[in-house]
Amino acid sequence: MALGLLVGSGSRPARSPLAMPPNIIFILTDDQGWTSLSSRMQNDLPESASDCYETPNIDRMARAGMRFTRGYAPAAICSPTRRSIQFGQTPIRQGEEGFPDRYKPGSNAPRALPQVLKAIDNRYQAAYLGKWDFRAEMAPEQFGYDLSDGDTRNGNGNLVQVKGDKWDDHYLTEDPKKVNSLTERAIGFMEKQAAAQIPFYLQISHYATHVNMETRQSTLDYFTKKKEGKRHGNPAWAGMLFDLDTGIGSILDKVEKLGIADHTYIFLMADNGATEFLPPVRNRLDHPSKFDQPMRNYPLRGGKWVLFEGGIRVPFIVMGPGIKAGSQSDVPVIGWDLLPTFAELAGGTARPEKDRDGGSFLSVLKNGGKGVVSRTTKDFYFHRYNNGYPHSAIISGNDKLVRFWKTGKTELYDLSKDQGEVTDLAAKNPKKAKELDARLLAYIKVHNPVLLTAYQGDGKKEKPEN
Repeated sequence: MALGLLVGSGSRPARSPLAMPPNIIFILTDDQGWTSLSSRMQNDLPESASDCYETPNIDRMARAGMRFTRGYAPAAICSPTRRSIQFGQTPIRQGEEGFPDRYKPGSNAPRALPQVLKAIDNRYQAAYLGKWDFRAEMAPEQFGYDLSDGDTRNGNGNLVQVKGDKWDDHYLTEDPKKVNSLTERAIGFMEKQAAAQIPFYLQISHYATHVNMETRQSTLDYFTKKKEGKRHGNPAWAGMLFDLDTGIGSILDKVEKLGIADHTYIFLMADNGATEFLPPVRNRLDHPSKFDQPMRNYPLRGGKWVLFEGGIRVPFIVMGPGIKAGSQSDVPVIGWDLLPTFAELAGGTARPEKDRDGGSFLSVLKNGGKGVVSRTTKDFYFHRYNNGYPHSAIISGNDKLVRFWKTGKTELYDLSKDQGEVTDLAAKNPKKAKELDARLLAYIKVHNPVLLTAYQGDGKKEKPEN
């Protein structure tokens, strides 16, 4: 296995044996859309902020750190994203059905995130709290975590709700989506490591804002009285997000109180975009003009389950020492970039590994949001597994192509001018569409040829629904 990000040589000066590497806190939210914050994800775009939801503590992170206008989740659904982050690889490379065998302990799979950090500095302690949801009968401890909640699935964000309609009903609790208990355990872990002066990696994977909708009574009362926006409303969902934000605020407060802010980096992103409507619709691939109301992720198109921007572009914020406060970066970054970024923060080199798709964006963080991320895999590749509308996508700079396997159709968009993916340019620029489609197919053929077999390479065979 390549060790470039672990112990490889490079221009980065060696850290003193006694120097303490930074703490890294990674907050992963569930089903949270790009436009769900009360602050803008893009300065010049008012619609990139919510017209109803309130997130004062995530806004606080944005004021203290850097927002990425084009921060992407590795997939439009949760499990592939969660696997991708732990290994710095695309979900296409990792596969779907074959993942459990290919990544089980003792296999030839690359080291997972905590194993990478510990190979750089064995003082690191690593905790994974909350939703794991690998769907592979694997627990975090098998990949180097010292503390975890185990092989948790969707927790109380169940897909099946025996109490009622998961999209319409809500439930009142003083620990909505386990935000409070997750936060308390996270704080306990932080306090223990800070007292012992041990560097730590802490991942808090929240169950919010996945349905079922849960919130406090007081929060629900507040949003019930608040006027709904044109895109955003639903007091129960707004309350669930606010309660999540409150938990995040407690983490930020504790970092300050422990006196570790000067050597702690805090990252936040979502596992995929929000659903396009509440409740969602079945014709979610339709053009935005087909709907009589704006989608929740507007000005982005689509939402969870699909590879349009609303399904994969998510809140992506980083704060920490050396990061310019209130800054914005338009450099595209993605969840599989996190592992190499964390590795470089810990003292590893920035040289990409051949079996990883991601690259470190630390230089972008330290350069006011400007720069280029060096990756072994230049483009972003996506695939949506196991559904009634299988499709794949490639993003190369500002160009994006979506391939629909059932029909063989491709759509081409220029994200610099049309991030809402309204104008399909495939017919106008067939050369570009053909080039991107060929690169997408080539990547799939090399890293997951089973996909081409499943679809017969011509879009005539549809993969069965899970």
